Amino acid sequence: MIPNMKKLFSESLTGKRLIMSIVSMILLVGVVSVAAYELTKTSVTLVVNGEETNLKTHAKTVDELMLENDILVGEHDFVEPSLDSLLSNDVNVVWIPAKLVYLTNNGEKLPVWTTSSTLEDLVKELNLEVGDYDKIVPSLETALVEDMNITYESAFTVTIHSDGEEKEVWTTSTTVADFLKAEDIILGELDRVEPSQAEIVKANTEINIIRVQKVTDVVEETIDFATVTRNDNSLTRGTEKEVQKGQKGKVAKHFEVILENGKEVSRELVKTETVQQSTDRVVAVGTKQPAPVQQVSRGGTPGDWVTFSSTAYTAYCNGCSGITATGLNLRTNPDKKVVAVDPNVIPLGSIIEIRYNGRILGQYRAADTGSAIQGRKIDIFMAERSDALRWGRKNVQVRIVK
Repeated sequence: MIPNMKKLFSESLTGKRLIMSIVSMILLVGVVSVAAYELTKTSVTLVVNGEETNLKTHAKTVDELMLENDILVGEHDFVEPSLDSLLSNDVNVVWIPAKLVYLTNNGEKLPVWTTSSTLEDLVKELNLEVGDYDKIVPSLETALVEDMNITYESAFTVTIHSDGEEKEVWTTSTTVADFLKAEDIILGELDRVEPSQAEIVKANTEINIIRVQKVTDVVEETIDFATVTRNDNSLTRGTEKEVQKGQKGKVAKHFEVILENGKEVSRELVKTETVQQSTDRVVAVGTKQPAPVQQVSRGGTPGDWVTFSSTAYTAYCNGCSGITATGLNLRTNPDKKVVAVDPNVIPLGSIIEIRYNGRILGQYRAADTGSAIQGRKIDIFMAERSDALRWGRKNVQVRIVK
């Protein structure tokens, strides 16, 4: 029996050794397999948004590496090397996800996909040349984020006329009011600007600053005196005598004057003040009936010379018909020597002689009258208006011949 037990025990040990050997073999194969699996992996560096991660992978391409790391590459993302590139040890794979931003370029809003990190990088990416006077918001150093709004306005020149000077200024699209503020141009209460402050400034716009002033101008003017006549029966009718000299007065006129850029554009009278009153000229007018001029003597001797005031007229004067009071047509008889007289002094139909400066002008017939011819006044008919104007008013000597 003992020998049988030894046999059984020996067989049992042999079975255990076999099992142990098999298990060891399996473990060895597993370890070797794992080691071999790890050894066959490719070592790569994955850079995501600037952060590096060292990886070992069995992925054969960049695309497989992305899928292995649950990275969905968008259409506008940056991947380097390209997705279909084969992986090799120590390769750097860079992935930058794109952001959607909105660029308003001179009033036109556009969606832009970009992998740039700052606005300055985006400007370079778009080959957008930003000049010194151009306007871009936000600032160039601003980091880009999803759905960011960016505004770019290119500068242009405008011409400004102000205070007698003309200059060109760079600006971007804005209102006239904001432009003036940016240029430190201050408008006075009455000043105005063309175009209006609400207008949008555009390229080649000309802006005119009109400086407006309201001033008071005082102008002194003389005023004529009036002539007052008084009847005087001590003076012969037709004669006048100055009793009081006239004196001109003076008034101050206050004008409200509007000046634009120093030039007067309007003037309005707002007040009149009397500085000095005028003094009337007083003239005595004779009403005494004059004695008739001495008639021709029975012997045919002419009368005495008497001084008369004389004027001249033509057949075509204002209000004249050309027909005398005695019925003579002077327009058809321009050569007739005729005078208008006061019939109470010189009877109509008389022939008179006229002397001036010692020279006898000739004999004239008293054939006409006139409302202004009173007393010792005569009006001498002349065919030419120029001669009548040249004669004017003269004192002459008159005597009745017949």
